[in-house]
Amino acid sequence: MKLNRYKMFLIAAVALWAGNSKGETKNPPKSGNPIFQGWYADPHAMIYGKTYWVYPTLSDEYEKQIQMDCFSSKDLVHWKKHTNILDTAEVKWAKKCLWAPAAIQKDGKYYLFFGANDVHEGEIGGIGVAVANKPQGPYKDLLGKPLINEIVNGAQPIDQFVYEEDGKYYMYYGGWGHCNVVKLKDDFTGFEPFEDGTIYREITPEKYVEGSFMFKKNGKYYFMWSEGGWTGPDYSVAYAISDSPFGPFKRIGKILQQDMKVATGAGHHSVVNIPGTDEWYIFYHRHPLGDKNGHHRETCIEKMEFAPDGTIKPVQITFEGVEARKIK
Repeated sequence: MKLNRYKMFLIAAVALWAGNSKGETKNPPKSGNPIFQGWYADPHAMIYGKTYWVYPTLSDEYEKQIQMDCFSSKDLVHWKKHTNILDTAEVKWAKKCLWAPAAIQKDGKYYLFFGANDVHEGEIGGIGVAVANKPQGPYKDLLGKPLINEIVNGAQPIDQFVYEEDGKYYMYYGGWGHCNVVKLKDDFTGFEPFEDGTIYREITPEKYVEGSFMFKKNGKYYFMWSEGGWTGPDYSVAYAISDSPFGPFKRIGKILQQDMKVATGAGHHSVVNIPGTDEWYIFYHRHPLGDKNGHHRETCIEKMEFAPDGTIKPVQITFEGVEARKIK
């Protein structure tokens, strides 16, 4: 009996070696979650060429949020850190709270829109914009002042996202439960009015808190946002679908939230679609189980899939993350 078991073990070992010698593997490498080390939140993911980029908030006490790092990867599994791509030494009007960058490429330049100073009425701060010649910077303050300083329609000027369509650029932004959209000038130095003459258009959907994001798929506009409190376990992502980039946006429901076996506070996300495919990935942050420090947030990734009717399937948060995926 022992001999038979030994023979079986040898046969299995030889078979495994033979499979591996042919380059086969049962368990292809995965990103794991978090995808890189350190406390980072509000990840904005982009694809530039054949490289994935993630621009997050440095998750720390407000007074220590005075710089930004970014990360790049060719395959979603191996990530390279690029340190101090933008800081308050460059942005003279910013003193703290460098938050939630939104990245975009235009005319060979790379832009970062960011929040700063956790601005309130009568204070200096809000949304700024920086520019660089490379995705990893260094980024330089474009204006020397905030792009938006004021509280308009009750929306704190934070958590901006820039969406391009037909050569026009629109910025969605807002905290404190309100969301506005504005039309950017071609050089990103200010705003153009909409057809009705207004500059700020409020589009706040039900239960919106912050963290706006937009993408288009099959002619439909998917508007996404975060709900709940960012330090707590109920932080989550919900969405709406509209025929127009300006709404109306009727809330459909949540697609990303905590799993008490994995992590809490899963929210403030971004989405990328691999060009030429129907493969979608969602980047987000979450809190480790049992960790009560609200600043302890980690950046993670999962696949995002759609139902036949175009709705987004609920995303299961995992420790494993996603398989390696290079851009062809």
